[in-house]
Amino acid sequence: MDHNTRPQLTMSASKRIGLFGGSFDPVHVGHIHIASASREAMRLDEVRFIPCRVSPHKTDGRPAGFDDRFHMLQIALRSLAWAVADDIESRMEEPSYSWRTAEAIRHSMPDAKLYWIMGGDQWNALPRWAEPRRLAACVEFVVVDRGRQLSSHADTIMHPVDCSHPASSTEIRQAIAAGAQHHPWLDPAVADYIVRRGLYRE
Repeated sequence: MDHNTRPQLTMSASKRIGLFGGSFDPVHVGHIHIASASREAMRLDEVRFIPCRVSPHKTDGRPAGFDDRFHMLQIALRSLAWAVADDIESRMEEPSYSWRTAEAIRHSMPDAKLYWIMGGDQWNALPRWAEPRRLAACVEFVVVDRGRQLSSHADTIMHPVDCSHPASSTEIRQAIAAGAQHHPWLDPAVADYIVRRGLYRE
């Protein structure tokens, strides 16, 4: 099966797996850069890109639906053998809290070592997430940031990764809404998909 088809989770003995959640609206080269840096720093066998079920409300143009965001991920990851587009949250009850996703993956991959990839802002806000201790019981955290003082949280294991990228999904959506056909932060094939589907237009 092609690694970018919608995967059914299977048991994975002793694998080191990164879980990278987000809206990916759209996925861009910064996401790939962060995932690659995390993979190298933590010697991950695989990084699973997990789009949230419902994209957060945005005021700058129309958000893309789940299927479009998932298909863009498949396109962007097509040549990366270590990356998987995972649609698990489309099959879970709402809201798709991170702890529920992590517990579901841990249940399906009981022998795998799981790492949750996140940015510094998310890490510092972790105590305000739903059930942070249940999430921490499933994963170790890989926090990707540069030059930021990171908080410490009880009952968690955190690995800092020094990395940053200027790419912004918000700026990409704004550029497309203004009429751009392509963008330097987009995989050209993803940009073509956006044009074909008429995404992010006012």
